[in-house]
Amino acid sequence: MLKIALLFLAALSAVHSQCFSKDDASKKMNPEDRTNLYKGQLHFTLDLFNAINKKIVDDNIFFSPFSVYHALLLGYFAAGGQTEAALKQSLKISDTLDKVNLVMAYKVDKRSRSSNNNSESYEFTNANRMFVDEGLQVRQCVRGLLSEELETLKFHDNPDASRDAINNWVEQVTKHHIKDLIPQDGVSENTKLVLANAAYFKGVWASKFPAERTKKQVFYVSETRQTLVPFMKQKGIFHYTVNEDLGAQILELPYKGNDISMYILLPPYSMKEGVSNIIRNLTPERLAAVVEEGYMGRDVVVEIPKFTIERTLSMRPILEALGVGDLFNSSADFSTLSDKQSVFFDDAIHKAKIQIDEEGTVAAAATAIFGFRSSRPAEPSTFIANFPFVYVIYEKPSNSILFMGVYRDPKK
Repeated sequence: MLKIALLFLAALSAVHSQCFSKDDASKKMNPEDRTNLYKGQLHFTLDLFNAINKKIVDDNIFFSPFSVYHALLLGYFAAGGQTEAALKQSLKISDTLDKVNLVMAYKVDKRSRSSNNNSESYEFTNANRMFVDEGLQVRQCVRGLLSEELETLKFHDNPDASRDAINNWVEQVTKHHIKDLIPQDGVSENTKLVLANAAYFKGVWASKFPAERTKKQVFYVSETRQTLVPFMKQKGIFHYTVNEDLGAQILELPYKGNDISMYILLPPYSMKEGVSNIIRNLTPERLAAVVEEGYMGRDVVVEIPKFTIERTLSMRPILEALGVGDLFNSSADFSTLSDKQSVFFDDAIHKAKIQIDEEGTVAAAATAIFGFRSSRPAEPSTFIANFPFVYVIYEKPSNSILFMGVYRDPKK
């Protein structure tokens, strides 16, 4: 199972008669707007992955770029002026997609996901909230457009109860897997706004790993350190290829329903910076080549670790490195949300958890001994993820990365 949540702490400021522009009512939904939204997400996702990898060296990484993007999207809806411009650029929102149409695309996507949720194949829930202090005068047009996202709390009168309310909401959305997202000092009587996203995914492998074949094997953390971990094993028909642009063997492990798959990107064992090289070279075009390639299924012996990882990320330095402008400074402009007060974000926290087992869910894997080849051998390929690798949980209908990570060290 995979669960995750992202949080932003803040307060805000002012604007005009129409919500986002002087001619909001004249804007019409373009069928391509939802597609453009996903394109922006993908560019932002890969930039974010690079930034996190630079901050977290020699450790496991796990996060939901989908969650981070949607929490920032709420900030973009609320922003004005230079803050809005900086967020638009960092979120890779197309110049042809104005804010009115973006809100429309967001709402269409939300309705679509709601109708498809809790299917027999898998479960993916993505929820957004703007928790505002009762003293903050939110513009009426925003209340109308984002009524399902807005929730009023008494930060000023009772910050502890407000914090508990937000943490309880996150825990409920993530089926009790993400707890106490906001720490004790996370909110105060001065808090005006908390932007939050919580996401939860549970998937079952299309081809499950037989539990009786799970055995402890060596995982090579580095050339000088190794450890024993449980490895799951099966032989079956899988999509498998070698991508020289990324410097990786790539294996697709689909979840039941085939809309969502885990892709494991395994660098050559001989390449010391193999993982960072993959992340650095991973572009939207190269990712598309991987997930859209019509390569044939083939016999593959798969061995991947069984593991659970929970990670908390302090997102402020990472987001500032991505160019979110003055989001965390007193000069921040959130005039679209409220024209009565000036406020800005204090911090951003992201917490994620992944659990992989024989049944499925969400997790990692990669290969062992590796050599680049252009021809495919007749004998079954062997994919043994017994040294550091990159993994991606990818949703095909929307071309979105829901979760991603690096598995480097079973002991961390």
